[in-house]
Amino acid sequence: MSEKNNKQENQTTGFVVELYEWLEAIAFALSIVVILFTFLFRVVSVSGPSMNPTLTSGDRIVLNSILYTPQNGDIVVITQPNSHDNEPLIKRVIAVEGQTISIDADTDAVTVDGVKLTETYILDPDIQRAGESYEYPLTIPKGKVFVMGDNRNDSFDSRDPGLGLVEEKYIMGKAIFRIYPFERVGGLD
Repeated sequence: MSEKNNKQENQTTGFVVELYEWLEAIAFALSIVVILFTFLFRVVSVSGPSMNPTLTSGDRIVLNSILYTPQNGDIVVITQPNSHDNEPLIKRVIAVEGQTISIDADTDAVTVDGVKLTETYILDPDIQRAGESYEYPLTIPKGKVFVMGDNRNDSFDSRDPGLGLVEEKYIMGKAIFRIYPFERVGGLD
């Protein structure tokens, strides 16, 4: 009888050890996920039509938020205080520090350093003008970027005096991947 009790006790101990090992592995994996999504990647929800057709309201995107330096064409999330509603904004970087941007009032052509941008991603090439904050050409100062939405006629962006040029320190990160909706999952380049 003691051999049977010993066997049951060994089975119970084995089960408890195995359960403990599983719980330890799950806790470790969750810790890694929390660290990754706190310091390296972030998930952000798109709100509003300013990035149509590239991103639509309700899309969920993953940002690379560590050691990021803005580059022309990047889609970024901005946390800069603004007169709009102080929610994070999702925009495309058009010009970075040291570059000169110009928007032609007659043709709506956007040029950076004298080169007309090929913007296949914009919703409508015609830009409605309403209270732009700058005289063009404009050279972007150190530590700032000029951003615009892909839906130029429905975008609160650097053209608006309520936002203006964006300080790089307020860029949360670069959008690198859409994770929702599932039928549109994929990269954003």
